Amino acid sequence: MNVKPLTPDSSPQASFGAQLRAKREELGLTQDQVAERTGYSPGHISSVETGRKPPTLRFARQVDRMFGTGTKFANLFLDVRASSLLQGFAQYLAEEAKAVEIRCFEVGIIPGLLQTPEYAAELAAAALSRGAIAQAQADERLKILASRQRLFTRTPPPQLFAILDESCIRRPIGTPATMDAQLEHLMSVAALPNVTLQVAPYSMGAVRSLDLPVYLLGLRDHSITAYSESAQQGSYERDPEAVRPLLTAYHHLQVEALPQAASTALISKVREEIQ
Repeated sequence: MNVKPLTPDSSPQASFGAQLRAKREELGLTQDQVAERTGYSPGHISSVETGRKPPTLRFARQVDRMFGTGTKFANLFLDVRASSLLQGFAQYLAEEAKAVEIRCFEVGIIPGLLQTPEYAAELAAAALSRGAIAQAQADERLKILASRQRLFTRTPPPQLFAILDESCIRRPIGTPATMDAQLEHLMSVAALPNVTLQVAPYSMGAVRSLDLPVYLLGLRDHSITAYSESAQQGSYERDPEAVRPLLTAYHHLQVEALPQAASTALISKVREEIQ
């Protein structure tokens, strides 16, 4: 039997799954036996163990009762809920690491894959100062971001198609020096052979086909998955029927956005304005 290796340090959700598997194996139980005793399917147990599906409080309490672990898994669930990752994003990250093609659209902030460490630190510090996250979550965000950016050192690296709403390059984050370095980094990345960078200008108006951040992954089996999010919730989709409208909207956006040369020229102009 092939057993998927776990990465418990990657997120609280992954840690929950790893500890669930460890306790199950310590007690000599199969996933089928745990499923039968908790009222969940074997597939659900497997998905929670491997971090593909987040646990619920009800599930955590059922596991505690079955294992006789007091409130251990209920407490671990609280760590998952308090994680800086939106629902669905952990699933997305697992697939992003294997993707051969990444398409993204962002509004308001530079996409994580293209952020400089200083820019990313400013965002984390701002969220920390307004009480949206704790220090551990801020540290987690930066750690995950650094791990994601190592994709570009992979051989071969994934193809990246990034479309940034104009607000991404005009919204000041940190000091003028931080923004200047971030915009310079964008221009450097745009020169890479595996990267296509476009800006969706304000002048597009209502023609812009997407209003919220969207990420689309092309996987080795030629399937396409999608991750989209609002302010408080993320959603990872594998169903082709759910992904197709997002892919269509993205293709429309690619056609209407500025070409790469015009996009880098606009970024250069914004750099001049902030200096």
